[in-house]
Amino acid sequence: MFIEEKENGLIYMRSDKIPLRHAFTTRFGGVSTGEWATLNLGSNRGDDPAAVRENYRRVAALFGAGIDDCCVTKQVHGTKVRVVTEKDRHVCMSAVPYEADGLVTNVKGLPIFCFVADCVPVLLCDPAAGVIAAVHCGWRSATGDILGAALRKMEALGAKPSQICAAIGPSIGKCCFETDRDVPDAVAAWLAGDTAGLIERREDGKYMVDLRGANARRLRQLGVPAQQIDVSDECTFCSHDKYWSHRYTHGRRGSQAAGIVL
Repeated sequence: MFIEEKENGLIYMRSDKIPLRHAFTTRFGGVSTGEWATLNLGSNRGDDPAAVRENYRRVAALFGAGIDDCCVTKQVHGTKVRVVTEKDRHVCMSAVPYEADGLVTNVKGLPIFCFVADCVPVLLCDPAAGVIAAVHCGWRSATGDILGAALRKMEALGAKPSQICAAIGPSIGKCCFETDRDVPDAVAAWLAGDTAGLIERREDGKYMVDLRGANARRLRQLGVPAQQIDVSDECTFCSHDKYWSHRYTHGRRGSQAAGIVL
């Protein structure tokens, strides 16, 4: 179950399936103004850099970290997952020296983040093994099996799929994710045809796709127990007043984060 929390002015969501400190941020609790009001974590969206930096400071504090003590990544809608360590702590607002759409670590006290504004954010943890992941699952990354890549990286650090807990955060829902045929075809290939209930073809030839549900199904295929997977029921497009939505704003928007720390 997802629960809304309020802390030091920030409003965020958390899942009761994840026993570690984590958060799915909303639009609320920052200092940005205008079309980026208030908690924008996108440093390349046109917002005032000083405001974005303060927003980062507030989110980092939520994880007990300083503004330059977290790990972020340059996301490219690919399938690369990077294992990060102490040397990957990022100086806020500086260029990220690598590209990846997923981060994995076993370093205690090292918060890791992915960023979204309609795409699916997935947080994973094996608390027994002490391994966590933050994965950006847009449809291209998802159907390229970035979750499979993330679990392989986690297993290399000692995690076991049967011990992994997962939270699939707020993102565009089936109600609003209208696509052409390429997306459902890619989902069907990725899930080996196991798409019952995930794809709906409309009379006009367009499709509605449940990308959150598809990611949950893939986790089950990978061996994560269904009872350890939590799926948000909030659509970022429908709830554009609470979450950043790329589709709703036609790209004029901020970014929210999904983060977790050991």
